[in-house]
Amino acid sequence: MRPMLQSRLRWVGYPYELAVRLRLWGYERGWFQTRRLPRPVISVGNLTVGGTGKTPVVMHVVERLIAQGKRVAILSRGYRRRSTAPQVLVSDGRQVLVGPDEAGDEPYLMARRCPQAVVAVGADRHALGMWVLSRVAVDCFVLDDGFQHVQLHRDVNLLLVDATDAAGLRAVLPVGRLREPLSAAARASALLITRVDREEAAEPVRHQLLRACPHLPPPICVAFPAEVFRRVGTDERAALDAFQGRSALIFSGIGNAGSFHALVEGLGITVTETLAFPDHVHYTHAMMEMIRARAQASGADLLATTEKDAAKVAPFLKEADACWAVRLRTDILSGRERLERLLRLDPEGRPATHA
Repeated sequence: MRPMLQSRLRWVGYPYELAVRLRLWGYERGWFQTRRLPRPVISVGNLTVGGTGKTPVVMHVVERLIAQGKRVAILSRGYRRRSTAPQVLVSDGRQVLVGPDEAGDEPYLMARRCPQAVVAVGADRHALGMWVLSRVAVDCFVLDDGFQHVQLHRDVNLLLVDATDAAGLRAVLPVGRLREPLSAAARASALLITRVDREEAAEPVRHQLLRACPHLPPPICVAFPAEVFRRVGTDERAALDAFQGRSALIFSGIGNAGSFHALVEGLGITVTETLAFPDHVHYTHAMMEMIRARAQASGADLLATTEKDAAKVAPFLKEADACWAVRLRTDILSGRERLERLLRLDPEGRPATHA
């Protein structure tokens, strides 16, 4: 960014940063009400705009809670959903009730991947939680993208930071990608550094955060390796080495398209072209025709996309389209025991301890 433009943007960013600080200060002083749900709340969120891997971490958290025998409800804003209803029940823990347009792409994916979890969307998470409790019995809530939703009390506050995005931590919007100053990390129960291929890769962002919050606990390091390919629109699966030596056009509408490109190349696939659409993009027939044309022009053997995009693009595929989604898993590289302690609920459903 040119120095003059950066300087001007910093001046624009000062009112934004001041407003954020005043809002948080108001909640800390009790000027604004923080409401509680009658069940424990575990929040998963981040400091920056864009993707840090919140969705796979939410699913991991839900799986660990279900393994304890807990009935879990995921509360999500449902960003860019097309439904105007204030609350939507995406899944009742037995079946998925609505599609990605009504639910939002990430809540729909979580409902598909965590079939035993209740999933609901709505802007006011306290009202949403009470609405869920009036319909189904749950033991605890997992708050998706909830770090800035300080109007709702949370018992565990997991903060995610992307190891590959140290530059995004340098300044608040609009100069950088921070939603709030780095000092806000002090609210976290635990820091999870994501997209870590080795623990040393977490050091640059850890040092940045420690300068702002010297008392942060050691980070929990998380990786998102590929698990399997799934043919979009079907239940057909393929092993990770199935397409080695093949060529693909890849497309996605996610917060970090660069990480997906690196992932696909790491599977031995030659990427002929990358189409990076805006996060939460809504696909159309025209877009799919364009993707097919670009794939043919680039000489690609197949199409590859993310699991988040798969459900949205499936209605526009033809039977002959070789379109495959990469399914990821969540690996805890370090700090697993501390994370498990944070997620452990006592017999009465309350968090048992803190990391």
